[in-house]
Order: sequence, then C-alpha cells, then structure tokens
Amino acid sequence: MSEPTLSLRDWRDGDEVTVADALGPAGSPQSALSRALLGPATQRPWRRTVVAEADGAVVGAAAVSESSLHPDRLWLYAEVVPGNRRQGVGTALVGALREEVPPSGTSGLRTRYPVTQDGASEDFAAAPFAASIGLVPIQRSRLVVISPESLAVPPFGPTGPTLEDLATGSVELTKVVAAFYDAVHASWDRSEMTLGRAQDHLLAPATGARGAVVLRDRPKDAGGRILSFAVSYDPPVTDTAEPQDAPTEVLLGYDTDLDPARARGAVHNLLAMLAARYPVQVEVDDAMEPLAAVVTGLLNAGSATIGAETEIAATPA
Repeated sequence: MSEPTLSLRDWRDGDEVTVADALGPAGSPQSALSRALLGPATQRPWRRTVVAEADGAVVGAAAVSESSLHPDRLWLYAEVVPGNRRQGVGTALVGALREEVPPSGTSGLRTRYPVTQDGASEDFAAAPFAASIGLVPIQRSRLVVISPESLAVPPFGPTGPTLEDLATGSVELTKVVAAFYDAVHASWDRSEMTLGRAQDHLLAPATGARGAVVLRDRPKDAGGRILSFAVSYDPPVTDTAEPQDAPTEVLLGYDTDLDPARARGAVHNLLAMLAARYPVQVEVDDAMEPLAAVVTGLLNAGSATIGAETEIAATPA
C-alpha cells in the first residue's frame, strides 16, 4: 500500500470548520488559545496560514504572524492530526511558511507550548518538534494560584507605604505597566510596548481589565512613586458559571528600577494584600525575578499551586 501523497495549500473559506474538525479537541488550554492564530491571510497584522492535506483530507495546519509588540520574531503555531504526527507533516508546514516574507523582513520564529499538565498528551511532542526546526527554549511561564492568607499583610500607615486604587485608564499606571513589560522582556524577546499598546493589550475594557491598585513608597500628594501594581481582570466568558472560589486573574508587576530586595518586598506586600481573603492567579515569567522569587517561596511552602506551565522556544537571537 502506497503512502498518502502530502500536499500543501493556503487557507481557504470554510477551513474554520474543516481544520477544527480534523484536528479534534485541543490537547491543552494553551493549544486552544494558540489555534486562534490559524486563519485567512491578513496584512495588519501580517499573517499566513498553510494547510496540509493527504489524499484530500486535512492532516495539519500552521501559521506565522507578525507582532507589533515583539518585532524580532514571528509567532508560529503548527498542529498535526494525531494519527499523522512524526511523519514530516509539521516540518513541511513550517518549511513552507519560512518561504513567506513579511513586510518587516523578520525571519525569526517563536512558539509556546505546555510543559506540565495532568496526564501525558500529544502536546508534549511540541518540545522535540520545536528543537527539530531549530528553536531553543528562551523562557518559562507559570500560571500560579496564591492561596488566601498565605502572606502576612503588612501595616500601611499615613506616612509610609500606601495603597491606592487607580483607574486602568490612568496615564501614570500605563507608563509603569509599559516600562515593566519592556524591562522584563528585554533580555530574551525584545518588546516595543508604547502607551497606546499597553492600553490596547493590557488595560482597555476590551481586555477584561476591571481595576487596578498600586503600592507607593509614600502618599501620592507627598511625591510617592509606584513600587508595584496589580491589574485585575474579569473571568473569561464561558458556557459554565465560574466557581465562587475561583481565583481572580491579576497582572502583577513592579518598578524594575528598584534594587532586587526592595522589588521583592514591594511584590510581597502587594500580593499579601491581594490574597488576604481570596485566591488570586498571577502569570510569572522566570525573567520577572523578584516576583518569581516570592512565588517560588509560596510554592515551596505549599501556599500556592501551579495551574499551568508553558515554555517559549524561539530562533536563537
């Protein structure tokens, strides 16, 4: 019996259903999110998708897209039907996409995949596949749930460190968030986070951002600077109701100009306040060293749990 003939084609109308049916249920929450990259060709942002067929049946798809935030590499997502994996389909898809030239001329790639999850799944083939196409791990990211009352809440007084609510549209908050994002990505995946992009991607109502609180070294009217910040988000809309004890999703950051010990203290104190009564969920990249240090201590103490862990692999800089 002869091997089925592999052919590659561009994305076409109707593939939203055809490709989804062929791939089946997503193997992980990260895969479900990443599949959104698959779609018709676009110019802003620039995106190209290639679909693989064998004897007329879809066996895989892959896409690359430019990112306004991270200009040095293209986002890549590739997925192959489980029964057709390890047969060169993914390599062929990526090879075809590498022939596409975006307006920026960028040729580097980056992708994200789960590295821990309950129960083995085919998603774990992603790491060796990324290595086979020349990508190397550059960062680990964890979604961590902090248990209530896991940190002692420090006293806040009228002359020392103070807490303050800020609107997510605050220019002061937007500047701090943008500077934090750029600083923690500088060493591994350079970003260009303008104030407008910080609003669009992290702080606008469309992102689900619902409120922000900041920790200052002293009251604002006394010239207090923001040491750390937390932005809370509404839960994603799903078909099922959120459990009453579901953690609040929080973007937690800090002034990256602080020395490491002071930054850890600022993160610790703000996180203690946030998790005083209810669980919170934070996303922690290893590059966020002060935050990662506090979270690792909580994990070691059994006061926090890892909800998901992913790795970013990319073309070496």
